[in-house]
Amino acid sequence: MATMRPVLSQLNVVARDFNASLTFHRRLGLEAPDGSSSPEGVRHAEVTLENGFVLEFDNEALVGLYNAAWRKPGGSSRALLGFSVPTREEVDRLYQELTAAGYKGRQPSYDAFWGARYVVVADPDGNDVGIMSPLDESHQSWPPKNSPAS
Repeated sequence: MATMRPVLSQLNVVARDFNASLTFHRRLGLEAPDGSSSPEGVRHAEVTLENGFVLEFDNEALVGLYNAAWRKPGGSSRALLGFSVPTREEVDRLYQELTAAGYKGRQPSYDAFWGARYVVVADPDGNDVGIMSPLDESHQSWPPKNSPAS
């Protein structure tokens, strides 16, 4: 069975100072919204660029929910390259293939609170690479729960 190649569809920037990061990118010319926030301190904003690429901003409270490596001191990078694949099964297959080849799994496969199947693997330079299936509303949950530990 032939598989489709993953599509680089987003870049998540983990902002230490969420408001300062948005201010910078607005001065750069992006129309960045204030984003969503929650009583738990979670912040998220995204901008879809003219070419369809999505630039997302997450605060540290949010990234700790979806990436187990983030909860470990020095365990994760400040940016995450996000790839889309066509199915939930492809997320699991790629995680198994990459970790079997020796790449470090930062976040094992799980059904993320926003409704996608999701994993994070470190590239050879230690950058986080997220792999995500399409969203499925039947897998959404709020309030979010921490991802399973890696």
